[in-house]
Amino acid sequence: MSSTRRRSRALRIAGSALTLALLVPAGVVSGSAPAPAATAAPAHFVVLGPAGQDLTPTEESIRAVGGTVVQSWPQIGVVIATSTDPEFAETARQQPGVQQAGASRNLAEQLPPEQSTTLEELEGTTGGASALAANGQEPLEPEQWDMRQINSDRANAISKGDPDVTVGVLDYGIDPTHPDLRDNLDESRSVNCADEGVPDQSKQAWAPEGDSQAHGTHTAGTIAAARNGVGVAGVAPDVTLASIRVINDEGFIYPEYAICGFVWAAEHGIDVTNNSYFTDPWYLWCDSDPDQKAVAEAVRRSVAYAEGRDVVNVVSAGNSNWDLSQPIRDTNSPNNGGPTQDRRTGPDCRILPGELDGVVSVSATGAQETKSYYSNYGMGSISVTAPGGDKYQVPDTPSGNGRVLSTVPGGGWGWMQGTSMAGPHAAGVAALLRSTHPDWNAQRTVDALSEQADPRPCPKHYDGDGDGEVDAVCTGGKTGAGFYGAGLINALDAVTP
Repeated sequence: MSSTRRRSRALRIAGSALTLALLVPAGVVSGSAPAPAATAAPAHFVVLGPAGQDLTPTEESIRAVGGTVVQSWPQIGVVIATSTDPEFAETARQQPGVQQAGASRNLAEQLPPEQSTTLEELEGTTGGASALAANGQEPLEPEQWDMRQINSDRANAISKGDPDVTVGVLDYGIDPTHPDLRDNLDESRSVNCADEGVPDQSKQAWAPEGDSQAHGTHTAGTIAAARNGVGVAGVAPDVTLASIRVINDEGFIYPEYAICGFVWAAEHGIDVTNNSYFTDPWYLWCDSDPDQKAVAEAVRRSVAYAEGRDVVNVVSAGNSNWDLSQPIRDTNSPNNGGPTQDRRTGPDCRILPGELDGVVSVSATGAQETKSYYSNYGMGSISVTAPGGDKYQVPDTPSGNGRVLSTVPGGGWGWMQGTSMAGPHAAGVAALLRSTHPDWNAQRTVDALSEQADPRPCPKHYDGDGDGEVDAVCTGGKTGAGFYGAGLINALDAVTP
C-alpha cells in the first residue's frame, strides 16, 4: 500500500475508482548525488540510546554534532532526529550515549524533488447485492465470501466481540463518519503518527482524506464493521476501534511513524494492532548496513514494548510472491528516491515489522482457500493464513468478485485484494479471542490463533495466475505450513469458551 505493499485494487459500489497504497512501490525517483550539507534539506535519523533510561546524554550528543531532536521515546531508548549533514549518523555513532544511529529515509529528502509515479490496477464491478441479503444479514453480506470462509457469520451468532476490547488500526486512518464504523470508533485514543513520528490527536490529522487514503477504512471494516443493517459486517462487529495513522499523504510508512504507532498502542490500552504494511523505504532491512541495522533495532524495540504491554500485533506478510525462508533478490529498494539497488538479501535481512519475533504474520488466500497469487509465503515465516482476495479465484457471490469487500471513506464500500486484507481478518479473530477469554494474555491469544487454525495442505501444482507455469513451491506437505503457517484462521472456534 504506498510503497510496494500498499497498492491494492478497489472500486466503490457507486462506481468511482479508489486508489490505495498497500504492497507495491509508490514509485521510483531517478537518482542524483546528495546536495551539499550547507544547502540540503534536513534528513531524518533514528538514534538509539539505553532503553528505559534518561535519554538526556543521547540528546546532548545529537545536538553536539549538529542534529535536532524531534521526538524521544525513553521507554525504548529511541530518539528521532534531523540533520542537514548526510554524515550525521556516522558521526553520531562515535558520541557518548549513542548505541546505534541510522538514516530512516535513505537521505532521499536531500535529493531534488521529482514527480513520482504510482502503480495501480483498477478493476470495476457492480453493486446490487443489497436486494439479495437473507434475513439477519447485512445488505452486502452476500458478497462477503471471505467471512464465510472463516466462519465469521456463524461466530457472530454466538459473539460479536466485547466493546472493552480495542483494535488499533495502524494505517491511513479510519473515516470517523462512516455509518458502519463511527459507533465503534474511539476518537479519544486515535492519533496521527505520520508527521515525523510525533503524536497528534487532532481529528484532522488522523482522519483520512478521501478515496486516495481508503486503505485504513477498508481494513477497519473487515475487523469491526457493525451489524447495524447497513453495508457489510466485520469479523468482530462489537469491538472498539482506534485510528492510529502511520501513513503520510504520499503513502509512505517511515520507521518513525511505525515506532510511534506501536508505543502509542502500548500505552493507550490497545489489545490488538493490525499492521497492513511494511516499513519504507527498504523492502527488507539488513543488519550488514549500519543505518538499516539501527532502524531495524528501533522498530524491534517498539514492537517488543507493545508485546510486553500485552498487545497482540498482527502483520500482513506482503504481496511480492516471495518465499521469505529463502534469499531474496530485491531490485526495488529504496522506494522513496535515489538509485535503487540490485541486492541479494540473506538471513540478516527482514521485512519490518512482518518478520520480527512475536508478531502474527498473515499470508492470504482467495475464495478457493488456496494461496493468493501475490501472497508472500515461506516455511517458518507465516503464522496463519486468512482471506485476502484473489481476482483469479472466483467466488459464488452475486458479483463473482474474488476480492474482499469492505468499507471506504465517504460512506461507501469497495473491493480490494492483498495480504493487507488478510491481516485484518486475523486481527478480528484475535479480538474475538480476547473477548471470549478476557483473562488470556497476548501470548496465549497468539498461541490460540494458531492452535485453532485449520491446516490447509500444499497444492500439488501451484499455478496462481493460471498461465500453466508453477508460480511457487509449497513445503510442508499435508500441513501446508510453507504457504499457510498453522492454517486458515477460524472465527467460530475463537468464540467457543
